[in-house]
Amino acid sequence: MTDCYRHPGREANIRCQRCERPICPDCMRDAAVGFQCPSCVSEGQKSVRQPRTVAGGAVPVDAGRVSFALIAINVAVFIAQIATVGRERSVDVIGTMVPTAVAQGEYWRLLTGEFLHGGPLHLVLNMVALYMFGPAAERALGTGRFIASYLTMAVAASTFVYVLAGGNTVGASGAIFGLFGLVFVLLLKSGQDVRSLVVLLVINGVISLQAGISWQAHLGGFLTGLALGAVFAYAPRASRTVWQSAAFALIWVTIVGAVLLHTVALTSGITSV
Repeated sequence: MTDCYRHPGREANIRCQRCERPICPDCMRDAAVGFQCPSCVSEGQKSVRQPRTVAGGAVPVDAGRVSFALIAINVAVFIAQIATVGRERSVDVIGTMVPTAVAQGEYWRLLTGEFLHGGPLHLVLNMVALYMFGPAAERALGTGRFIASYLTMAVAASTFVYVLAGGNTVGASGAIFGLFGLVFVLLLKSGQDVRSLVVLLVINGVISLQAGISWQAHLGGFLTGLALGAVFAYAPRASRTVWQSAAFALIWVTIVGAVLLHTVALTSGITSV
């Protein structure tokens, strides 16, 4: 009879199968064979390789959590839009993606415009698309990569609007089209049937050309989604984090450069007038 190595004074009739030190009943942890002590169990868990997503991120505990949070944010912002209609500093006035306002330094509009909507139907259509494609992308990328991708695609979409003189815009469709492109590449990589998604893309592409719809935002988001999807799907496994970081850095450098150059062009034009 010996004492537990973790609790001196307590009798220990069992030895840890891993370190062979005596352990009391409170310290016994079921193992494949016999019992292990808490310390050995912790060490063993550290050596177990954690599952990763296809993009190399940690597998989300509850895939879709971020997508649902984004939906909630969009709905909350829309309620705020309605509540502040007619005010001098309404949500619409402050957040709409207005190229002339961005040129004057209000760069936050490149992001906030993606969370505003022109009406209930506009909001519902975008949120249904986010509900359909967001969780799938989140599950494939992991939480961190999904958030970074969504925000990047949103700002890239607004940047296309800004640079291509697309006019005042609101709506999450730029980021949604980014999800279309990203998921499309991931499906191709996994060998799944993409015909239904192609049909959806064609339909939305035609709709994008209609009056009053910002095709610039749709195009910018979609191309950015394709680029990120390609890096997530095809980067070498051993160095995929490096490739992904480089891709995000390149996209953001391009965004910042394009915005600054176009701001100078617009400012110069306004000054000359």
